[in-house]
Amino acid sequence: MSENPVTPADAAPTAPEGHAGASADPQTPPARQTPVRHRGEPMFPDGTGPAADPAGSHHERRIRSFQPRRSRVSPSQADALRRLWPKWGLDIDGLSRIDLDELFDGLPVVLEIGFGMGEATAQMAAADPDTGILACDVHTPGQGNLLALAERNGLSNIRVANGDAIILLREMLAPASLAGLRVYFPDPWPKKRHHKRRLIQPEFLSLVSTRLAPGAIVHCATDWEPYAEQMLEVLSAEPSLENLHPDSGYAPRPGFRPLTKFEGQGLDKGHVVHDLLFRRRTD
Repeated sequence: MSENPVTPADAAPTAPEGHAGASADPQTPPARQTPVRHRGEPMFPDGTGPAADPAGSHHERRIRSFQPRRSRVSPSQADALRRLWPKWGLDIDGLSRIDLDELFDGLPVVLEIGFGMGEATAQMAAADPDTGILACDVHTPGQGNLLALAERNGLSNIRVANGDAIILLREMLAPASLAGLRVYFPDPWPKKRHHKRRLIQPEFLSLVSTRLAPGAIVHCATDWEPYAEQMLEVLSAEPSLENLHPDSGYAPRPGFRPLTKFEGQGLDKGHVVHDLLFRRRTD
């Protein structure tokens, strides 16, 4: 766990008693009003937030490892997205190359694919301010929550990327530009007919390896035993990567990866969590 605790982003203040819109304290500014969105209108028009499918019209349709989830966005998450997306957010449209040095002011950058509500990402960013985290996900509430956490805790080393991580890696990141890759608890797609949707596949790792700098760390974690076995198999088969724990195959949970609430619930149920740590070869 981080030594720098991260405060929840979505804790709403208690509304003052009295008439709607009135403030008990004349010095208290009025609450931000959530814009009214009519049926059929985009949630964030004109680039004011993450696009629904930023690369949909530019790149091929293919089997994806994720399902876009534009579930209910709370008022505070929507507010964070509208205010902070122009500063710390980017859509994965596949149309241009990202200059990571400019985006992160020269920090080494780790790509995190899938961050849920962002609590663990924010804790890792707080614990290691000298590393930039490019956090990629398609879950709109989580994007808003992570941006709010970053603002609330003064974290300038987080950027939120919205869209398909494959397009991000293939079209928008330069070769050898990443200091690491983190994939924590990806969807295991447990049904056999859905295994083709799993993210950690040989083709994915071949692409990833071209974007990793020599010595970069690949860190995966899952609590789904069959997926852990597949991860170990395909990571070990990628010639550009070496296992940092070759004897056991799996690694103990490193201290820099926070124990999440979801993971804790799984452990309470007897689930076994497997971490895998591999390094991009330098030769």
